[in-house]
Amino acid sequence: MARSGKPRETRPAKQLPYRPCVGIALINRDGLVFLGRRRAERTDPVAESYAWQMPQGGIDSDESPYEAAVRELREETGVRSISLLAEAPEWYCYDLPSAVAGRPWRGRYRGQTQKWFAFRFTGAESEIDIDHPGGHKPEFEAWRWERLERLPALIIPFKRPVYEKVIEAFGPFAKPVQS
Repeated sequence: MARSGKPRETRPAKQLPYRPCVGIALINRDGLVFLGRRRAERTDPVAESYAWQMPQGGIDSDESPYEAAVRELREETGVRSISLLAEAPEWYCYDLPSAVAGRPWRGRYRGQTQKWFAFRFTGAESEIDIDHPGGHKPEFEAWRWERLERLPALIIPFKRPVYEKVIEAFGPFAKPVQS
């Protein structure tokens, strides 16, 4: 019951919409992908073991998915030196596990639907600044380059099917650039 005495309306998670979002595979000249270790309260030991992910974030109402991807990459990593390699052929969705479904986004979404983009990183590594990225609160506490095919083993299990689709879509781009 809500404090006013009226029952609070709650919808089952399966009836909630997905949050529109973008994901970014930032691939360096060696064919490795940027991974960030999320800054978060680590109350769940399972989540702590899988705190690595590629940059991602919500799409603002006034922007296209591509614009959101460029903005989110800048806000999370400081990176501006990029060239577009590919856009995933479809939107990929994941549901949040029921144990955490009410926490993110105040329970308004069941999970995310993500449009993924692959960008080639064309700058110097000194451009990457996770501590002061684009004037926003830092999202990552550490970062590294990793082989694309290793990502499913490093990320939280409920996101693995999305990452497997990202690997399939962007695998041809995760190769060293020939000079």
